[in-house]
Amino acid sequence: MSAEQEHPKKAFGWAARDSSGVLSPFNFSRRETGEKDVTFKVAYCGICHSDLHLIKNELESTEWGASTYPLVPGHEIVGVVTEVGSKVEKFKVGDKVGVGCMVGSCHSCDNCANNLENYCPRWIPTFGGKYHDGTTTYGGYSDIMVADEHFVVNIPDNLPLDGAAPLLCAGITTYSPLRYFGLDKPGMHVGVAGLGGLGHVAVKFAKAMGVKVTVISTSPGKEEEAIKHLHADSFLVCRDEDQMQAAMGTMDGIIDTVSANHPLLPYIDLLKSHGKLVMVGAPEKRPELPVFPLLMGRKIVAGSCIGGMKETQEMIDFAAKHNVTADIEVIPIDYVNTAMERLAKTDVRYRFVIDIGNTLKPSS
Repeated sequence: MSAEQEHPKKAFGWAARDSSGVLSPFNFSRRETGEKDVTFKVAYCGICHSDLHLIKNELESTEWGASTYPLVPGHEIVGVVTEVGSKVEKFKVGDKVGVGCMVGSCHSCDNCANNLENYCPRWIPTFGGKYHDGTTTYGGYSDIMVADEHFVVNIPDNLPLDGAAPLLCAGITTYSPLRYFGLDKPGMHVGVAGLGGLGHVAVKFAKAMGVKVTVISTSPGKEEEAIKHLHADSFLVCRDEDQMQAAMGTMDGIIDTVSANHPLLPYIDLLKSHGKLVMVGAPEKRPELPVFPLLMGRKIVAGSCIGGMKETQEMIDFAAKHNVTADIEVIPIDYVNTAMERLAKTDVRYRFVIDIGNTLKPSS
């Protein structure tokens, strides 16, 4: 038995016990701080839509696979370092840090060698996965977190922890494709489809990069929010044929954050030649992909999933420099089941963040 298993850290959080998705208090153990580990007291944890899917085992038929219980969700985790291992080089006690969607990878494949741990075939999710030692990974709806320093990011002092938490998922999910697909050049015209947890952050990053942003939505009522609050340059109602027709061929790229099933052709038609439609939402059903409109303009439909650790730190530093944070509703831990119900109805603007530090109290 390893020293880490002999002397585990007592931890407390909230977990789902079955696919009903109801969360309740849960006592468990974290591994002891290893030589390359960072241990931190969790201050806040954002609620991602995938948390809702996974506690209800709604992704069993997808690449995610079946959920395993008990399941402690949360992969938008921020807090303050309380202990570091003897070989940790990047962090010290008292630092503000975060952990996002992954806590491990193989470190030996081409993707890992190129700072793309997110595409490692053996990447380890922050919760609901199996760690190198065979133990289950537990997420951030908990009082403490232990992670290898490679998968921990530094949170600059000027970035508020609560507003920074969702950037560890929603932020990198939208920042990475803007950068990789070259949609970050001032003067470009980028569409953002969907104005939710992902979409509102995509608008903020794109604006900070200096591009012209058009929000594309099914909801006319979101226009004022998009223009006045998020400072998008224009707004398109995708069900308005006249508006869509007038905007055809005007966009260099579109970040498609919509997770509901939807046709791709209307978005493809909005692209200029060489335009890129990048999907970061994950619709349940496979979309139809019309090929001819792609041929007539050398257009691209692509996908993107979070980002590697180097790019995640770059994103956080960019957010601190440009004052980009998520729009959040901070909640106590005992509100989490109600928050999940509201999230299922998209009744949040735009991300719930759990105040772990002030409201999570150990059970007797």
